[in-house]
Amino acid sequence: MGDPAKRAVRIKAVFGTLSKTLATTAAVTMALFFVTETAFAAGQTPYVVGNDRGGYVRDRLIELNNLRSSGRPVEIRGRICFSTCTMLLGLPNTCVSPNTTFGFHGPSKSGHPLPADEFDRYSRIIAANYPPQLNTWYMQTGRKRINSVYKIKGSTLIQMGVRSC
Repeated sequence: MGDPAKRAVRIKAVFGTLSKTLATTAAVTMALFFVTETAFAAGQTPYVVGNDRGGYVRDRLIELNNLRSSGRPVEIRGRICFSTCTMLLGLPNTCVSPNTTFGFHGPSKSGHPLPADEFDRYSRIIAANYPPQLNTWYMQTGRKRINSVYKIKGSTLIQMGVRSC
């Protein structure tokens, strides 16, 4: 059967080569997985927002969570995006048309003021879904209107760092 020491060296060499091969195969497999996942997310059909007047914060948060989880790109291309529609601006894959008009206002209950603690809580929830510069503006100014909206063009938001479509 040969010298046991030589045989041990050969076995060690075979296992060393096998170990390197398995490590390389695992690395290549993982790289392909991540490339495929990225390509899948990038290749998804965009969620195109037409004219959206908003809705309930709770409902929009569910939509945002689903879009964030899927990585699906969001294109805001309609004439208007008001109220909770503007919360889509904080998603990482969102772009906007420079011609879209965005409408911002403070949280309310069907146009009626909320108690101060609820107003602050919902304001923070809404603002948390905005890019940093817009978040600051909203908390200082944008949330102060209840029965009307501050209108901002997509072109202005693009100047604030929001991606253009």
